Amino acid sequence: MFLQSIQLRAFRNYREQYIDFTAPKTILLGNNAQGKSNLLEAVELLATLRSHRMARDKELVCDGEEIAQIKASLERQTGVSDLALTLRRNGRRTVNLNGENLRRQTDFLGVLNAVEFSSLDLELVRGGPEGRRHWLDTLLVQLEPVYAYILQQYNQVLRQRNAFLKNIAATSGKDTTNSLLSTTHSEQLGVWDAQLVTTGTRVIRRRERAIQRLAPIAAKWHASISGSTEVLEIKYAPNVQTVENQSEQVQQAFLDKIQQRVIPELRQGTTLVGPHRDEVELTINQTPARQYGSQGQQRTLVLALKLAELQLIEEVVGEPPLLLLDDVLAELDPSRQNQLLDAIQDRFQTLITTTHLGSFDSQWLNSSQILSVHSGKIYTQSSI
Repeated sequence: MFLQSIQLRAFRNYREQYIDFTAPKTILLGNNAQGKSNLLEAVELLATLRSHRMARDKELVCDGEEIAQIKASLERQTGVSDLALTLRRNGRRTVNLNGENLRRQTDFLGVLNAVEFSSLDLELVRGGPEGRRHWLDTLLVQLEPVYAYILQQYNQVLRQRNAFLKNIAATSGKDTTNSLLSTTHSEQLGVWDAQLVTTGTRVIRRRERAIQRLAPIAAKWHASISGSTEVLEIKYAPNVQTVENQSEQVQQAFLDKIQQRVIPELRQGTTLVGPHRDEVELTINQTPARQYGSQGQQRTLVLALKLAELQLIEEVVGEPPLLLLDDVLAELDPSRQNQLLDAIQDRFQTLITTTHLGSFDSQWLNSSQILSVHSGKIYTQSSI
């Protein structure tokens, strides 16, 4: 797939900007805080309807404006698609594909595929499990767009169940015995339990399958980058564990555990069981990666993850996705830089941000479109 053009209107620090992409690789050159990352974020939003910055929509709209818009033209093997995403300060979004407003936002997913790799991704190793869940969910949305709807259903049930638990805790005072649950409350909680188990099982099974496919690919990339001196393992550690990833077994284990934790849940007024508490375990030579070695080794792991994402998406959708590299070359030593640039070649359309061109050899520069970014304006190199 090839992103032909993008137009930004009142998005972040771009008032009005149109860009034609003319080469497989586009280098966005400029000082920090000029808008380079904002352009990549716009492409990421078209691909996943998510931002790796986890920004709210009102933060994406220019000051003084109520609406922001991202439009793009994308060429795929099946033809050219025109995409448009409208963002509003009040959080209400509109998605449009080939001139038609889509009733369900999830129908917009899967048209454009992209993998984002930024310096923030080092938190995949160093940070908490929430970041790793977000990363896995973002990948799954691209592998299986219906997953966005499945996750949305689960989160909605989770919010409603939590509100119900908080209400019981608030009206029952400090009593933490089984008498907290009246017959009516018990029946109502049983309804929420059943819905949480049904929706949560769909999330768990898809996360498990995705990790099973990704892990061996990432391990191969990691061995290649590290010179086969280190062994990377990626394991899905669901909050609800079963011997097999079969729907019936997962549902039963989920239900059993949630019934066992009913008293702590009533005390705390929140749901303690389910995929919102899953973990993705990353180990190098059987040692947790966050405890292992240098930042360089952690960067190798993240690089292997991102290359594995690219490969897996290409295998599943049948076309290479876009690669968005946000200021990562500065985070990598020359050896890892070369591994990354060699892996890309012209296989993936790549948008890469940088503050200087020193990391690129003449072959890369000669085959790249170079754009300069300054204060929310983008110029071709020859025009500034």
